[in-house]
Amino acid sequence: MSTPGRPAALDLEVVHRGVQELHGPLLVVTGATGVGWDEFATVRAADDDGVDEVRHGLVLEVDRDLAVVQVLEGTDRLGTGSTRVAFSGRPLRVPVGPAWLGRVCNGRGEPVDGGPPVLSATTAAVAGLPLNPTHREPPAEPILTGISAIDALTTLVRGQKLPIFSVAGLPHLELAAQVAAQATAGGEPFSVVFAAMGLTHADAEMVRSVLEERSASGELVLLLNTADDPVIERVLTPRIALTVAEDLAFTHGRHVLVVLADMTSYAEALREVSSARGEMPGRRAYPGYLYSDLASLYERCGRIRGRPGSVTVLPVLTMPAGDITHPVPDLTGYITEGQVVLSPEVHAREVYPPVDPLASLSRLMRSGAGPGRTREDHLDLAAQLLAALARARQVAELAEIVGAAALSATDQRYLDFATGLEQRLVGQERTETRLLDDTLDRCWEVASVLPRRELSMLPSRLVEAHLDGRR
Repeated sequence: MSTPGRPAALDLEVVHRGVQELHGPLLVVTGATGVGWDEFATVRAADDDGVDEVRHGLVLEVDRDLAVVQVLEGTDRLGTGSTRVAFSGRPLRVPVGPAWLGRVCNGRGEPVDGGPPVLSATTAAVAGLPLNPTHREPPAEPILTGISAIDALTTLVRGQKLPIFSVAGLPHLELAAQVAAQATAGGEPFSVVFAAMGLTHADAEMVRSVLEERSASGELVLLLNTADDPVIERVLTPRIALTVAEDLAFTHGRHVLVVLADMTSYAEALREVSSARGEMPGRRAYPGYLYSDLASLYERCGRIRGRPGSVTVLPVLTMPAGDITHPVPDLTGYITEGQVVLSPEVHAREVYPPVDPLASLSRLMRSGAGPGRTREDHLDLAAQLLAALARARQVAELAEIVGAAALSATDQRYLDFATGLEQRLVGQERTETRLLDDTLDRCWEVASVLPRRELSMLPSRLVEAHLDGRR
């Protein structure tokens, strides 16, 4: 796809030369009658050699005969007298279909892998729509990530939206890329759409390297928006990713995992565009519609009754200064179904991934784990480990006051349990894929440190089956 959303018949465009004003990424066109919101536009201006330079835009506002156009490539080097704007008469659309699989594109969907444009007989509007609640099928069945801390304690379910909360300096991008590289849907048709926003070139190369094998196998769509790309493109990237994912899922019957990294970069781009439009700022200068805008992305995931595919969204976001009340994580938490929280303290102990199990939660875990889905012992075992970890942290606080030597033998076991959980279960190599059986066996190994009387949340038959041989 060389130009996302380019109309099939350019002769239907209405060309306007009345560019009145250029401001940042925006231009104002006069005499634009019959133009609608979200309409796709082509912007042309002659360069020094007299050759037309083509850019692309979207209509943000219409007031009588004035139209405000958001130029995806920015308005640098454009002049009001030499610029012409052609309105297509329809919203921005992109080709959809399996032709996207195995491709690496920029944030606008233009190939950067040296291959031909992505072509398809079918196109879809980028804006999309959230799934109709009356057509939704409740999320069920797991997506296994190969990451023990997620698969065992905060299981990701098909059709769920489960964000990763992190802070600057933690390996959240590495974790997101690892999940994208090794996640599976239990042998069913599976694809990953990875939308990267605001990355450095070094991070973009790291993501491409980690995902190279999955891309070569035809299971990946990779959209890369780097920090020096136009800000407007960053607002478009997740919408293109979700549009492609929806078609792969609901037309072609695939289970699709959409990784959006980093949604904080997306929100900052949205704030910049809002400021350029002169809108009234809201909380921390973000636009007042930030909640509904984020919801318009996150709510495009799910399952549709009567169709085999699903769209699962894994947004990654960094919390400025670790503030979970910051607007982006705060509003994301209202919309999504849990969170995986990365901890600077765990990272300081050189544990990867630095997941804090007690701060993390998957509200739909019971819909995607347990008998017939993962393993019979999964849910009880996860509940026992989390309860024991909460007790271990209380014991650690007590030890800081009275000293470790004053603890009882049982309390000492809890401290050993916390250490074992972090080292044997949570910690793993950056290229390691753990099967679910291996992960749950590690859970039993960690639980075996505790006295049997402390395992009150586990049925006796499970303890006899999994622990008696270990003691």
